[in-house]
Amino acid sequence: MTVYNFPYKDAEFLITELLGFDQMCREAGLEDINSELVSAILDEAGRLGSEIIAPLNPIGDQIGATLGEDGVRETPGFADAYRQFVDSGWPSLNASKAYGGQEMPKVLGAAVAEIWQSSSLAFSLCPLLTSGAIEAITAHGSDQLKDTYLPNLVSGEWTATMNLTESAAGSDLAAVACRAVPEGDHYLVTGQKIFITWGDHQMTENIIHLVLARLPDAPAGIKGISLFLVPKFLLDDYGRPGKRNDVSCVSLEHKLGIHASPTCVMNFGDNGGAVGFLVGEPHDGLAAMFTMMNDARQGTGMQGLSLSERSYQQALEYAKERLQGTRNDGTRFPIIEFPDVRRMLMLMKAATEAMRGLAYIAAAEIDRTRWAKDPQAAQEHAARTGLYTPIVKGWITELAQEITSLGIQIHGGMGYIEETGSAQHYRDVRITTIYEGTTGVQGLDLVGRKILANNGEVLHGLLDDIQATAEAMLDIDELAGQASALKNAMDWGRQARAWLLEHAGQNRNVAGGVSVNFMMLLGYICGGWVMGQSALKAARLLEGGGKNESFLRAKLVTAQFYTDHLLPRAGSCLATVKAGADSIMALDVEQF
Repeated sequence: MTVYNFPYKDAEFLITELLGFDQMCREAGLEDINSELVSAILDEAGRLGSEIIAPLNPIGDQIGATLGEDGVRETPGFADAYRQFVDSGWPSLNASKAYGGQEMPKVLGAAVAEIWQSSSLAFSLCPLLTSGAIEAITAHGSDQLKDTYLPNLVSGEWTATMNLTESAAGSDLAAVACRAVPEGDHYLVTGQKIFITWGDHQMTENIIHLVLARLPDAPAGIKGISLFLVPKFLLDDYGRPGKRNDVSCVSLEHKLGIHASPTCVMNFGDNGGAVGFLVGEPHDGLAAMFTMMNDARQGTGMQGLSLSERSYQQALEYAKERLQGTRNDGTRFPIIEFPDVRRMLMLMKAATEAMRGLAYIAAAEIDRTRWAKDPQAAQEHAARTGLYTPIVKGWITELAQEITSLGIQIHGGMGYIEETGSAQHYRDVRITTIYEGTTGVQGLDLVGRKILANNGEVLHGLLDDIQATAEAMLDIDELAGQASALKNAMDWGRQARAWLLEHAGQNRNVAGGVSVNFMMLLGYICGGWVMGQSALKAARLLEGGGKNESFLRAKLVTAQFYTDHLLPRAGSCLATVKAGADSIMALDVEQF
């Protein structure tokens, strides 16, 4: 089975060269953070990921989490790995210094997250959700809640979960039925939540659940939802876990993949009510939860990237070793010499590099929002972050289904055999298009909240940036063809924007009918933009005698391949967008 190696050169190229990390940090006044520190941190994270976490990935797939009398028991080896993870300080990387965090840039945290997720997606989900909970409590919690719970969450001594879904309320959070009744200085929460990732385990001494529920006087619909912090163990007078709260895992789901990540059915209040504390204002829980959700959505896009990278590495190694053809002189050669295998490998490589670039750009936009010098600039960066988020989540995870499937295809029949390990990546990645909001939800969010709500102005700005990259590429002769293709794709984006703005108000089904194809169109265009920027930077570095000549020339070829084989897909997406929703909705229900 392939040993996982983090793609350091590509990550560092994106962060230091494409994003101008050192300049970003200087402008933000972060004097001690620079490219040299990036390399050191990625090196340390890569060592823990490849040597400690990655070897547990197949074990977790084969054994998985189990439920016993004392609750959920994690996969053997996970607790020791998590302890090393905590002792090395990784949970605190991006958190506020006020609660023991290191306040490193979000883009660096994204690169480190790729390491954990490629090493073992199931393992990485536990700290990922804790990170999102830290964001939500920091943004919306009272000072008392922050002081009481954040230090141990930031250190990783405690973990956290997100409790939204109920059996009768999937993506429709207006149907949430969990209840919370005031009781002195706290609330008693009752109800059941399903699909709760890492809802229980034995790796830490406490688990902090963020739970959506309704107060007795709550208005109907999503405007009546509040958010509550419900600890597994109530705290004693010294702030340490004491009495067990009225919350428990009653069953585990049997899943297609991520077997080592316990997906729990959680009961709150079987014995009178689980003690919970209000986070934010009453009836405003959805806004607080979306702080956590948006963090998780970009994180889910990273998961699609990470498993694509892991699948690519394994397929590449197999293609180099698997002897299949025979030359005229009788010698055999590996399958990587076949053009069709090369086609599949190049699809995997180019798509993964484009995914990585867009995911890092989106993470850096969060940093720019935080570091902006004035409110107007912060608002513009926040709007761009909002536009990126559904594309990162939706496009990357959808494309990852194809990439991990190609990983199996390159293995041939051996890819279909579980022992090779390629199938695990395909199974594990399947959930990423579903949780934290399905692909359809991402499309609706993009079209409704991120485009129509501002009359397409934020998208207009993004397309202007893409056009500027294409025009800059024209200055380099060898990039002229790619520049022309990128300008064409940018024009497809403008056509789609104009069509949507014209037709969305005329037919109530238009937005829902075209939203996913609109999202995929923008994903492929943004991927072309990322690869165009990369080619432009690589060409200029080569002109200046830059280091890593082999890597830079490979980047030029990979960018050209993306332009030839992946960017044209945006044109097909445009055609489906312009087709509208008529044929989608034309059949009566009985005709299906």
